[in-house]
Amino acid sequence: MGMVPRKELTLFDSICIIVGIIIGAGIYEITPTVASCMGGWAGILGIWLAGGLLALTGAICYAELATAYPNEGGDYVYQTRAYGSWVGYLFGWSQLAIIRPGDIALMAFVFARYAATIYSPFENMVPIYATLAVVILTFINIIGVKQGKWTQNLLTVIKSVGILAIVAAGFFASTPQIAPAETSGITPDSFKLALILVLFAFGGWNEMAYVAAEVKHPKYNIVRSLVIGTVIVIGLYMLINGAFLHALGQAGMSSSSAIAVDTFSAVAPGMAAKLISIIICISALGAVNGLIFTGSRISYALGSEHRSFRFLGTWSERFGTPVMSLIVQACISLAILLVAGSFIDTILYAAPVVWLFFLGTGISVFVLRRKEPNIERPYRISGFPLTALIFCAACVFMFYSSFTYALAIKPIGLLVVVCLLVAGVVVYWFTEKATSRLRGEGNEDVKRNG
Repeated sequence: MGMVPRKELTLFDSICIIVGIIIGAGIYEITPTVASCMGGWAGILGIWLAGGLLALTGAICYAELATAYPNEGGDYVYQTRAYGSWVGYLFGWSQLAIIRPGDIALMAFVFARYAATIYSPFENMVPIYATLAVVILTFINIIGVKQGKWTQNLLTVIKSVGILAIVAAGFFASTPQIAPAETSGITPDSFKLALILVLFAFGGWNEMAYVAAEVKHPKYNIVRSLVIGTVIVIGLYMLINGAFLHALGQAGMSSSSAIAVDTFSAVAPGMAAKLISIIICISALGAVNGLIFTGSRISYALGSEHRSFRFLGTWSERFGTPVMSLIVQACISLAILLVAGSFIDTILYAAPVVWLFFLGTGISVFVLRRKEPNIERPYRISGFPLTALIFCAACVFMFYSSFTYALAIKPIGLLVVVCLLVAGVVVYWFTEKATSRLRGEGNEDVKRNG
């Protein structure tokens, strides 16, 4: 038997992974649009709280699944057990082929764009900085789990301090700008758009499930990290939106093209742009590192059970990491970076697929309770079944909203994603017989040696 993952992640490490992945650059990029959609301060703070609570219901659902099945791969494991090998395969395929490398490329681009404003010795440094971010952070994660998690912890702590600095600047603004609530202007379409964006900013609350096999004391720490990490992000997001409102008011938030810079200018006008650029760079790097760390575990799980990707299902004895999964993931991410001008849009239209698989995982809670009732469940969902039903309903809403959005704005992007999924079905169809034979031989070996 080859080397398997070791339990090296503490509770603090696990929380840093969640917080570090969720808080990328989204909070700075989408806040003005959310503010313009939600009318006044009550609507703005309300939609962020609602999004956070929906994310928390998802984290609670994943807590039951991850503690019952503490293996690498998260959704891949749950959907394979609930619905069969082909569903888990499609999830792993979609993550490997487009979703995870696309997320990594997007965050690398955000880092590069802001890094170029700080130091740009050549004319077009953005692709160079983005490439370096992917290559260097992948290398760090290859050479050891400790190196990867220490990098994550450092970046997460720094970005959290940076957010608190922006919060302090906003609340130190001399004249509060909060105006009375203006909720009468909220329309169903604006509410839908605001919720889509807010839930995008909360994306990542489920990431601990992918590395469950590496968590120390998983019966307790998986639940704690999922809940504590999500609650920390809710708190930080509410604070920073309150600070934006205090410093700029709803009208100022809605019209701002650099909301964090405008807020920080209240206390340090001469250095605001540079400082905010540094904070956003660190936030984006933390997200890139976390996505690299957890994403490689999905590919590892896929490769450990499917012959067509067997080369991904190995754990390096020298480094104690899934080296091949990390390398392949980086190569696909770099390929996306090369064609980013036209392809990044396509990544954004993968959202319907993401929410469809989220829905599958939410439903798997019910399926697996019935299908495998004797499996030990160290944690059972609080408020079940209402909590799980709320999460599933949110997934249905987000799938419908993102699908109709993609279909109306740029259907070619949605078509590309559908074609990739179909390609996954084709690959599965032609390789599953060989995989089934391999499993059969393995079962015979177990019987002979048992």
